[in-house]
Amino acid sequence: MDYQSEYDRSINDPQGFWLEKSALIDWSQAPRVGLANDINGIERWFPDGTLNTCYNAVDRHVDAGAGDRIAVYFDSPVTGSKESISYRQLQDRVSKFAGVLAALGVTTGDRVVIYMPMVPEALIAMLASARIGAIHSVVFGGFAASELAVRLTDATPKVIVTATCGIEVARVIEYMPLVNEAIEMASHQPESVVVLERPQADYQLIAGRDYSYVDLMGSVNSIGCVPVSATHPLYILYTSGTTGKPKGVVRDNGGHAVAMAYSMQAVYDMKPGEVFWAASDVGWVVGHSYIVYAPLLFGCTTVLYEGKPVRTPDAGAFWRVIEEYKVKVIFSAPTAFRAIRKEDPDNEHYKKYDTSSLEALYLAGERLDPPTYYWLNELTQLPVIDHWWQTETGWAIASDPRGIESFPPKAGSATRPSPGFCVEIFDPNGNPVSVGEQGSVVIKRPLPPSCLTTIWGNHARCEESYFNTYEGYYLTGDGGFIDTDGYIFIMGRMDDVINVAGHRLSTGEMEEVLAGHHSVAECAVIGVSDELKGQLPVGLVVLKDGITSSQESVESELIGAIRNRVGALACFNKALIVKRLPKTRSGKILRGTLRKIADGEPYSMPSTIEDPAVLAEIEQHF
Repeated sequence: MDYQSEYDRSINDPQGFWLEKSALIDWSQAPRVGLANDINGIERWFPDGTLNTCYNAVDRHVDAGAGDRIAVYFDSPVTGSKESISYRQLQDRVSKFAGVLAALGVTTGDRVVIYMPMVPEALIAMLASARIGAIHSVVFGGFAASELAVRLTDATPKVIVTATCGIEVARVIEYMPLVNEAIEMASHQPESVVVLERPQADYQLIAGRDYSYVDLMGSVNSIGCVPVSATHPLYILYTSGTTGKPKGVVRDNGGHAVAMAYSMQAVYDMKPGEVFWAASDVGWVVGHSYIVYAPLLFGCTTVLYEGKPVRTPDAGAFWRVIEEYKVKVIFSAPTAFRAIRKEDPDNEHYKKYDTSSLEALYLAGERLDPPTYYWLNELTQLPVIDHWWQTETGWAIASDPRGIESFPPKAGSATRPSPGFCVEIFDPNGNPVSVGEQGSVVIKRPLPPSCLTTIWGNHARCEESYFNTYEGYYLTGDGGFIDTDGYIFIMGRMDDVINVAGHRLSTGEMEEVLAGHHSVAECAVIGVSDELKGQLPVGLVVLKDGITSSQESVESELIGAIRNRVGALACFNKALIVKRLPKTRSGKILRGTLRKIADGEPYSMPSTIEDPAVLAEIEQHF
């Protein structure tokens, strides 16, 4: 099998292609129809098929004789605890918690909000919801009460599953005060709250509403899997926008299961029984897809890690986990490895560990800047794969498809489109651009399985946000280009293109230049309003630990580097050295908030921010 024939089949005969791939999972009723439009005109995959996602992720491996295989390695450096959970043990715990949910009145189609730290019970609650056909909505543990309240109002859950606390490095974040405040603020109140009691924090039970997780698990019967239509929603995942009402992306059961299983094979080159580690959080789409569902659907072992790339306890944390669990593939964000590089510039921690099990590193969430790519590639001597996808798609739009055919890497590129994704580049008028020319990245419909089908409770918003700009195409919101070899280069969000005296310039390109400086750990470039030129670029730069050069000399060198690489037309005359950049908990730099600070505009505290104090530090520079 070669990539081009696989890809061409997926585009020219999507129904036949994906019906063939549907054999990767077990069906209660196998589909005969690959694709059909729903009442909203949205393409839906396998509409006549029925299945249960939890059965495919857990029970079928036990039924096939793999019950003793490890399904989950739980590793929590913040609590000093570890656990190995076999598929048979996972089946027992998931089926019991499904019984808990059923006893609380949850039935097929009801919503369950999961507000949990990175503990096995979070994964169990997700699978248990899927087991009975309920729709789960995971909210990142520790999100502000107001943000949780918005999601409670929108999803109208019957039950919340939570814990007494989460732990961020050495800081305990109590969840129950946030849950109680959110319930008071929301226009919808759940009937029950199930609380996992952790020793790091107590809570006061509210009679008639709150229940102990442990107590409930000790008093219920196990429950079996409930088959549902392939088009029945599996989950709602809210995009974490900093303003306005979050969009609840809806994912179907059938298409999701097929795409997840296929991606483990085609994109990540995994085999059943091998160890896969997505170093993310179950509150994000990466956690849904590649901590929980894809590895388990494919019969792999997944790593559930409650810790950070640094400070839990040091910059060797990732390498330690890889050695200990014999991880074959790690999937993380570029920002995680930039943090490791910043705190361990001489790679002393890396040298302590045997990472010979590792075969590839996959990075997503933000563009993989070439300096980080080259550093990781030189350090590990392994494929370092920048792959590009979104919450809305659920899996990689573009990647090096190592399970089909591997391509030579190009720094800054996400390589080729994954089978099923017909990617094109348009100008503002909807016309295809020339090869190598930058524009808006779009995907021709039909979208492959696992992509969003609607926005929960607001399909008009789905059409407006994604499908109305260019007829017959999905709008990604990203800008980029495709080169003569068909490689895709994503340069950043379209609103990260700035206009300097009539020249449209990519901030991503400038960030690439700044990140290439030997003193720079990470950076961001934003466009600041200017009366004469419209916008001017400003760089914010975090230096590596141990840099002895003066800030003035580094700033001068960075300005000169932009002038040499991008040109004088960029008018790049300001590089600010800062201690840290404001980021979401998933590691994305809050560029929109930075722009507002630079322009002196009012801004609201982003609900997704990792540390609010960093904004006050940034304000001092403007």
